[in-house]
Amino acid sequence: MSIPARKVREFLRLGYTRNITHGAEVGRGALPEPARSAWKKPMNHTFIILTVLAYLASMGFYIGFLYAGKEFTGRVATLLMFLGLVTHYAALLVRARGTHTVPYHDLQGSMSLFGWLLAVTYLCLEIYHRQRTVGAFVLPVILAFIFTAYLVPDHPSSSATTPHGVVFALHVTLSILAYAAFALSCVLSLMYLAEERFLRMRRLGDVVWRLPPLELLERMSHTSVLVGLITIAAGTALGFVAVDRLPGEPAYFDPKYVVTLLVLLLYAAYFQLARTAAWRGARASKLCVFNFVLVVLSFTVVNLYFSQHHRYF
Repeated sequence: MSIPARKVREFLRLGYTRNITHGAEVGRGALPEPARSAWKKPMNHTFIILTVLAYLASMGFYIGFLYAGKEFTGRVATLLMFLGLVTHYAALLVRARGTHTVPYHDLQGSMSLFGWLLAVTYLCLEIYHRQRTVGAFVLPVILAFIFTAYLVPDHPSSSATTPHGVVFALHVTLSILAYAAFALSCVLSLMYLAEERFLRMRRLGDVVWRLPPLELLERMSHTSVLVGLITIAAGTALGFVAVDRLPGEPAYFDPKYVVTLLVLLLYAAYFQLARTAAWRGARASKLCVFNFVLVVLSFTVVNLYFSQHHRYF
């Protein structure tokens, strides 16, 4: 049975009219319904669950190693943490593909990337210094960032004012890596202060004896701060290059730059003072903790309320 030509023309005209109307609505700002958050998509949800389970199991084995001191338990803890790193990276990758942007484009991605880089930094430090007892204290911080990143609402940054490119990506990645290294040094400094207090009070339980020596905690903190200093210096330099490539007048006097330079100077001062007899030990550890408080303020308050180009990094 043939269809009359008149009905075919009416059908085509109706479809064309609907397309034009939809295009006009989009042009006036009536965007289609936004897609579901990339964190809530089934595949990424699976990787997040696997990551949390691997990190939780690793923390349990690290705590077991801290109490029992069995080498097999410590090796399983390290292996589980490496497995968590792999699934965490997969979650970041799936989310980036789902949102068609980089992981640090919003607050969720930045916090999750921070947790992943903190885990990478710790694992490298554990292998370098051959000390596993710190893992029981670092993993709760990593899990806290993952849970927070999963629970906070979506607040994507404006792509119109955000620079792009390889230089900018390196700038952000190195900056967040520096924050992760400084967070690790803060954990090590808090461990130093707690262990020193236990030793002065002569509360020498089995767990205290299995903690790293104070001198080793100092060395690990120095290594972490050195990594942070190198990466934040390189990241800041690349940031100035990325800003210089932006159209219009470059914003060299963003409050974030001032705070970042202050953080850089304070950690450089810590790195030098911690080697002197007057500051070595508890005083240097307290300075390291204070510096990280400034880093947290820079990552949150300064980014969200004062900076125009550093919304979530």
